[in-house]
Amino acid sequence: MVKFEEVWRDQCEATATILSRYGERAALDYLVGEKLLHFVSATRGQPAFAAQLPSFVTRVRQMFPREVMLTYLTEMEARLTEESHEVDMDDLSLGSSAISDLTSLKQVADLLRVENLGIA
Repeated sequence: MVKFEEVWRDQCEATATILSRYGERAALDYLVGEKLLHFVSATRGQPAFAAQLPSFVTRVRQMFPREVMLTYLTEMEARLTEESHEVDMDDLSLGSSAISDLTSLKQVADLLRVENLGIA
């Protein structure tokens, strides 16, 4: 069985490669917009994931300049807010997915925006 810590560490290593090959935006999309967002969603039902969240967030904060991350979070929040309002009655899963992602993003954004991340 894979340790939960190995999951996010491997994702951070992959991000370094993405950053060098494709740039900051692609790396942020991968790590924050996809992996960290899904990790936060998984913490709701998995205490083992929740226990790793502070370490994962700390590592993400170390990988990107604060200003770049703040700009990215603002743009992503605006995009997800817009998507959550564009619910197609034939595809309600699109709207609920965007709403779920927006909820997770707000949690992620709070953790990434705070000046000092306190860990108890």
